[in-house]
Amino acid sequence: MKETKKLIANNKKAYHDYFIEEKYECGIVLAGTEVKSMRLGQCSLKESFVKIENEEVYIYSMHISPYEKGNIFNKDPLRVRKLLMHKKEIRKLAGKIKEKGYTLVPLETYFHEGKVKVEIALARGKKLYDKRDALAEKQSQRDIERAFRDKQKY
Repeated sequence: MKETKKLIANNKKAYHDYFIEEKYECGIVLAGTEVKSMRLGQCSLKESFVKIENEEVYIYSMHISPYEKGNIFNKDPLRVRKLLMHKKEIRKLAGKIKEKGYTLVPLETYFHEGKVKVEIALARGKKLYDKRDALAEKQSQRDIERAFRDKQKY
């Protein structure tokens, strides 16, 4: 059985700004026009974040462009949307977030078997020197691959 997963949007900046500890898949409560807009790939996770309030998980500032044929049924593009998770998982995450330095960040949105899913992660913030180290490591890896590729040409 092939697992279908069609990516809508991802948050590359999250991998740059945070150390990703654990990942969770959540459903999301959407209006019909929002789903249609997401099918067209009109979604952005930049600057979005996740909060737990009253044992429920919400995603803030996730931008879903209004569906062009949606007229009066379109919702506010930046409205707060509820994420669907099991209570046990939510309580576990709430406990971890209370620890110093942990936060929840959305990583990507995608269609899984016809339903919109959001992958969120329990993450710890990187310091500036960690980001520099990661960039230096990435650059050195790129240089090694380039040298190896050039050597194979000759």
